[in-house]
Amino acid sequence: MFPEGRLCSLRRALLLWLVPMFLIVGGLSAAFSYWSYAHMVREFMDDQMEQLAHSLADNKGQLMPPPTNEERVHKWGTYVVQVYALDGRLLQSTWPDGANVELQAAQGFADVRIDGTGWRVFTNAADTSTARVVQVLQSGKFRTHLAFERATAAIAPVLILLPLALLVLWGLSGAVSRAVRDIGDEAARQNAENITELSLERVPAELRPMVESFNSVLTRLRDAFAAKRRFVQDAAHELRTPLTALSLQLENLRRDLPPNACAQSFAQLEQGVKRAERLVDQLLKLSRHEGTGGEVTTSIDLHAQVHESISTLIALADQRGIDLGVAQGGAPGVVQLCCSPGDLRSALDNLIENALRYTPEGGVVDVRVVNEHGRAAIEVIDTGPGIPPELMERVFDRFFRVPGTSARGSGLGLAIAQAAAERCGLRVVLRNRTDRSGLVARLERAA
Repeated sequence: MFPEGRLCSLRRALLLWLVPMFLIVGGLSAAFSYWSYAHMVREFMDDQMEQLAHSLADNKGQLMPPPTNEERVHKWGTYVVQVYALDGRLLQSTWPDGANVELQAAQGFADVRIDGTGWRVFTNAADTSTARVVQVLQSGKFRTHLAFERATAAIAPVLILLPLALLVLWGLSGAVSRAVRDIGDEAARQNAENITELSLERVPAELRPMVESFNSVLTRLRDAFAAKRRFVQDAAHELRTPLTALSLQLENLRRDLPPNACAQSFAQLEQGVKRAERLVDQLLKLSRHEGTGGEVTTSIDLHAQVHESISTLIALADQRGIDLGVAQGGAPGVVQLCCSPGDLRSALDNLIENALRYTPEGGVVDVRVVNEHGRAAIEVIDTGPGIPPELMERVFDRFFRVPGTSARGSGLGLAIAQAAAERCGLRVVLRNRTDRSGLVARLERAA
């Protein structure tokens, strides 16, 4: 029914099947009309020829039609009358210049060709009382032209309506294709943070069951995402309390232990608790951001936002002995970007924090604002180990960490940054540095 490739579409399938059908029906209608009128003309003219021949035979040649000419014969269908004696001699003729048709031996109707021209001939039975034979001829060219003229007049409305029908089919198939495309575009706009049922307005009746079924799937999917978020939030909240209590118990235990007693084991235990606390915080942050529709967009000064994020994370940088600051060579002046402030702040903070955690102690993390060809962006540049090219896409997966890395993390930082960026119409692009080891994380407007 539907061919493969470019013709695999409703519009092309309709045109592929209906246009040839219209053309075939039009051709068959034209052929039938021509055949029908040719038969009608033949029957009518034959009857006229027979009556004329009998009439002339009955008046014993006393009354003959006036002489005719070639134009009247071939263009207007004037009959040619020839009267022969019983021995075949031509007695009278209305054909000019003596160009006469020989007497047909057979009585009745016959089709003959004379000098490449077709003729319809009727020969009357020989009349012994008058010793005459009457022969009536009519141009075959005239009969063909008359049948074609009448058939064309009959088929003209069909020939006029056929292009109009094709235009209506083209427009109707385009409207159906647009309706299906609109449904697909609306479905493509769905995302995990904002799942809504597709509108049933202006949906063709044939497509309504499919859209209703899809809406049912969307509803179940939205409920599943909501249940997942509730589970993560509940689990994180439930874990936060015992982890906080465990952290307090460790602080109390530190005061009770003798100096240097079990120092290594105690430090490992503290690091494990801190990693668990950070993981819970990241899960809470991720679950809070999921399902939100994003804030109202506004124009944000990127330089001010960069300084604010650096001020927030400077303590973590000092703790790890990393030089965190604004890079030289950034775009001068005020550079603004229209997006939601909270999502931009979340994306930028997570990119900087991720760079701080994977940059070795004593390294450098620079943040700069760029404005290339009118496209504003923020770049976070570190001196860490970078990311293998084959893993560039996977680092945005939740809980994925580059194998062999010694930095402690939960594998959620880039996932949170990417999700926050997408909510405000941005994207995170990663690339390894070419001048030395390190990574450049670019926060820019999505194409």
